[in-house]
Amino acid sequence: MTDVRHGRGYVYTIQYHIVWCVKYRHKVLMGDIDVRLKERLHQIATDNGFTILEINTDCDHIHLLIDCTPQHSIPTMIKTLKGVSGRLLFKEFPSLKKKLQGGHLWNPSYFVATVSENTEQQIRQYIGHQQKK
Repeated sequence: MTDVRHGRGYVYTIQYHIVWCVKYRHKVLMGDIDVRLKERLHQIATDNGFTILEINTDCDHIHLLIDCTPQHSIPTMIKTLKGVSGRLLFKEFPSLKKKLQGGHLWNPSYFVATVSENTEQQIRQYIGHQQKK
């Protein structure tokens, strides 16, 4: 269970389960690309002041459990994670750009759900089992 945090004049615990897909559902999140993606996303989150508690992929989509402050907006976090990771992965793996016509790694849509202390463990297990299906 995530700790309750204190801000200046407020108390909070905010977690989101976020999922998004590779453009055209191409199965490219494997091997070195998968490893580097996860490293990059953790670094992007750290640089922007939020935390990825769980992360896993299943070839064509990614699941994250994110812990953040009330100051973080969902669209801004997702735009940053998708935009920066896509740019960095295309730079590091030029073959990706050839597979994905149009130069976009990610589908523009995403799924997001709030996480409560009652559902956190279930979501952690679900994310952890993504590649084991």
